[in-house]
Amino acid sequence: MKTAEIRSRFLNFFEKNQHKIVSGGSLVPHNDPTLLFTNAGMNQFKDVFLGNEKRDYTRATTSQRCVRAGGKHNDLENVGYTARHHTFFEMLGNFSFGDYFKEEAIRFAWTFLTVELGLPKEKLWVTVYKDDDEAADIWVNKIGVDPNRLSRLGDKDNFWMMGDTGPCGPSSEIFYDHGEDVPGGPPGSKDDDLDRYIEIWNLVFMQFDTLESGERVPLPKPSIDTGMGLERLAAILQGVHSNYEIDIFQSLIKAAMRETGCTDIENRSLRVIADHIRSAGFLIVDGVVPSNEGRGYVLRRIIRRAIRHGHQLGCTQTFFYKLIDDLIIEMGDAYPELDKLSDHIKKVLKIEEEQFARTLENGMAILNDGIKALTSDVVPGELVFKLYDTFGFPADLTADVARENGLTIDVEGFEAAMAEQRKQSQSASKFKMDRDVDLALDGATEFLGYDSLVAESQVLKLLSGQDAVDSLKAGDTGTVILDRTPFYAESGGQSGDMGQLTAPGIKLEVSDCTKLQGHHLHTVTVLEGELTVGTQLTATVKREERLNTARHHSATHLLHAALRKVLGEHVQQRGSMVAFDKLRFDFSNLEAVTPSELREVERLVNEQIQANTSVKTELMDIDSARDAGAMALFGEKYDDEVRVLSMGTEGFSKELCGGTHVERTGDIGLLRITAESGIAAGIRRIEAVVGPYAMAQLHAEDDLISQLRGTFKCSTEQLPSKAQASLVQIKELEKNIEQLKAKMASAAAGDLTGSAVDVNGVKVLAARLDGVDAKSLRTTMDQMKDKLGSAIIVLAAVNDNKVQLAAGVTKDQISQVKAGDVVNAIGAPIGAKGGGKPDMAMAGGGDSAKLDEALASLVDWVRTKLGG
Repeated sequence: MKTAEIRSRFLNFFEKNQHKIVSGGSLVPHNDPTLLFTNAGMNQFKDVFLGNEKRDYTRATTSQRCVRAGGKHNDLENVGYTARHHTFFEMLGNFSFGDYFKEEAIRFAWTFLTVELGLPKEKLWVTVYKDDDEAADIWVNKIGVDPNRLSRLGDKDNFWMMGDTGPCGPSSEIFYDHGEDVPGGPPGSKDDDLDRYIEIWNLVFMQFDTLESGERVPLPKPSIDTGMGLERLAAILQGVHSNYEIDIFQSLIKAAMRETGCTDIENRSLRVIADHIRSAGFLIVDGVVPSNEGRGYVLRRIIRRAIRHGHQLGCTQTFFYKLIDDLIIEMGDAYPELDKLSDHIKKVLKIEEEQFARTLENGMAILNDGIKALTSDVVPGELVFKLYDTFGFPADLTADVARENGLTIDVEGFEAAMAEQRKQSQSASKFKMDRDVDLALDGATEFLGYDSLVAESQVLKLLSGQDAVDSLKAGDTGTVILDRTPFYAESGGQSGDMGQLTAPGIKLEVSDCTKLQGHHLHTVTVLEGELTVGTQLTATVKREERLNTARHHSATHLLHAALRKVLGEHVQQRGSMVAFDKLRFDFSNLEAVTPSELREVERLVNEQIQANTSVKTELMDIDSARDAGAMALFGEKYDDEVRVLSMGTEGFSKELCGGTHVERTGDIGLLRITAESGIAAGIRRIEAVVGPYAMAQLHAEDDLISQLRGTFKCSTEQLPSKAQASLVQIKELEKNIEQLKAKMASAAAGDLTGSAVDVNGVKVLAARLDGVDAKSLRTTMDQMKDKLGSAIIVLAAVNDNKVQLAAGVTKDQISQVKAGDVVNAIGAPIGAKGGGKPDMAMAGGGDSAKLDEALASLVDWVRTKLGG
């Protein structure tokens, strides 16, 4: 049975049993800093299990893409060397949110495996938690499992916890027996870590809540969370022992053989490449790009590890990106986004491959810069670690370069940095509960703001800080919760509305509105009177601010669509901020957007604004919305019924969005892009203004041009040539100044040679050349060395009360004295810091008032060093 068929049969089985098929979540977890990557099917349902979110279904089933390649769940180093470790895998799961419990979950699992798939019952082994008599009774007396094929295990194996606190419960696992010819014993035996008995399905019975005190109390609605590895199940059904022998992996392994030229299909490097193309491809689909930190850092390690294994197979050309087409053949039907973004994925991979070829060059540049900045003879362990772990620069090569420069490396510091990185990875992946204040309110605030900016409302609750209060008086600040409101709560990048709450003798200023547990929280300052719970009042949103916010929000939709048309469909929103006076839009793109591309994006948006088409809003279920081509925005959660917003000609933009918008595109007025920048690896940011703020921007630019015309005394058309001519003139003057400084420094050098003091045959000189810059100091130093022969020299300059020091040691003396030691000896008393090479070092900063005294100490310091 092919892997794709197994996936379909699983989902269809549970759909027939009243489960809703829910699309798997992104590999980048939504709003959850505790997880590096999605690593289980339950991740997207975390808030449902916690009771912070409600869905319109109580049963769900998914096939969830997972990555375990960083943090606590890190299988990277084992990939290719074991039968079942992967960086990327698919987790099949079924979930109950307070609906069915142990017996139904157990019966579903057993029926699917033994009836739907036809697995022999005698090949299955079951485990339960040691004290879970209920589960054991179900397995033995209701399902009919042989008691001799059931093990009771402890907390480590059969008790699951979401975090240190929160939902938890016993679990029951199903194992498959691969047969007597495979070494190993059943679960709970001394040989259970071998390969005969392999876990295929874990059923978690969430029935307790762990409190901060450590006490476990029963949950009001016990739930079910299950997970089954698709690759492991495929291996069983395809009659093979290793996951790498199943259909998907065999196809990718053969593709890797084709591209690398390897002829040994059993070569472990091929397994690594086949595994890594899946994780790399899907991570890029979900917006991750290679970088030197966070998720991008893990992706870079995965890609470079695959490339390194390709090189071990003798392939020195770029090859990894070519495997994407083979991945699409195997998984494109289930995940069409692979094919849709194939050009972008290949581009990212190819660029990374080409950059990796320059690792040695890049590493050397970073190492040399680090050596120049040294204040001692030891290369810090942190730098050695950065070169090794981030740039792939071997520690022993760093040691060789250091040795050539008369330096050593901090081995202990390097090992400590390695240990700290492992510690941080574990800490970053630790799942912690994040419980908000319990509002203790049923239902949800009724939002009227799509149709009206004014509403008559009743106060349901008042908060001062996080504490419920009976009233808020004049001068107080707090939070007001109403039964109904026209105020939009901050969401999807759109800022919350501002306005007023009023009643006879009462007036409150609303500065923001947010949402928690379905209720709108109005942040207020009481201007007049006293507000109490139960008061009837009028809620009024500031009209102009709301209209301008709507203009900016609608413009982000048009901007998003225009970027995808100009740059490509790989562009995905990575964050936004919509306010009444500006918008900010973050999106995925490897390179800076060129001025001509920005101009085209701006033209397309304004073309749609001028078309003045109506903005259409439809309510539909999430699956229908996606089928209709509506885009879901990054980092946003959606209910099962969603608002689909369409604007522009010929379906220019169609997105899921709960924000407030204009009625026609012409209401936006005009869009003006004000800035484009990079904010992270592969993430760009556009800032823009619309409507009256765009006009204000144009007026400000006109004013600036007028000022420049006055300054240069020319027409607008002549401004570029006038500015260019001025720059040329400035550069020429700067060049003349540098030449004059060099001549002055050279003349000073000639005058200073007679001031050198002889110490054991070595000329020692310390002198000030105030007004001379660092470059001239170095030039003068070289001249002084030539004139004095065997010498130790310190030159100093004070510019704008800032000290600069240059220390030089001729090559015949660096075995006894190094320039870094010299500059530190003179710099330390005045607080100057620096470093450099054995023959030349620089330092800066410190107290210029102590400089003369520090320079005067050089001769005695050298005598101490040379013994004279």
